[in-house]
This record gives sequence, structure tokens and C-alpha cells, in this order.
Amino acid sequence: MLRVTWIAMIIAQHEGADVEKVIKMALVHDISESRTGDVHYLSRKYVDRHESAAVRDMLKDTSLEEEFIELIYEYEERISLEARIVKDADNIDVDFELMEQHTNGYTGAEFWKYDRKERIGNRLFTKTGKKLWQGLHETNPHDWHRNARHIYQKNSIQDDNT
Repeated sequence: MLRVTWIAMIIAQHEGADVEKVIKMALVHDISESRTGDVHYLSRKYVDRHESAAVRDMLKDTSLEEEFIELIYEYEERISLEARIVKDADNIDVDFELMEQHTNGYTGAEFWKYDRKERIGNRLFTKTGKKLWQGLHETNPHDWHRNARHIYQKNSIQDDNT
């Protein structure tokens, strides 16, 4: 959820959305899974998760109940720009995770990466989400580390010359 929140916040800033609302929605978008589990697509065909009941029970009699139940409904129905941003962030987060798994040697992630590239790339809502998703698929996950070394060396040389 934390990475979804960061991704959503970045997209929201670029899309001119309500960043505070996006952050709250991102933090709560999968809250029901703490009670119902994160059921994959095949299992959803056979399992009734009662997500609404889980959310109501979790938030009942709290100061967050009314606002967060409305945010979850808005997210599930993709009513607003903010809801679509959080859905984009949720999808992008999965691809980040698959890339991490592949980088760490899990060969099954490669299959899902290509499968998602076919299915998800065209289902993103926002221009920024599409751009971020495309960049993710064109990037080597080790680039940050390789490039950081050059940045560090450049800054060290500049610091020595001042």
C-alpha cells in the first residue's frame, strides 16, 4: 500500500488532482484484504469475499468510517479522477513487484510481466500513469544503482573543487 500511495501521489501531482484525497484513497483502497485476503482472479470466480462487510466492520464507530467508506466506494466505481489515479498506481505497483521478482531470479515473473504488458498497458486511465508504466517497462531496475555511482563521483569532484 505504501508504494501504491507514493505512485498515486506522483501521478496526482502531474494530473492536477486532489493529492490529499488520492493519498487517503490509496491508503484505504485494499483495506478489506486484511480480513478477506488478496484473492487472485481465478479464485474470485469461486469465492465470495464479503469485502463491503469487512470494510464496514473495520471502520465501524471510528472517526474515519464515513469518509473512508465513501472513498472506497468511489475507488471501486472509478467515479473520480482520484479513483482512476489510484487504480493506475495499483496496477503500476504490481508491475514494479514483478520486475523486482524477476530481478531477484524468480523466472515466473517474466511470464506475468509479458502477460500484463498485453493486458494492462491499454487499461490505464491517466496520461501520467501510462507514461510511468511505459518507462517502467523500458528501464533496467539496476540503472538507479549504476547511475548513482556516476552522480556520486561527479558530486565528489565538484565538492573537492569548492
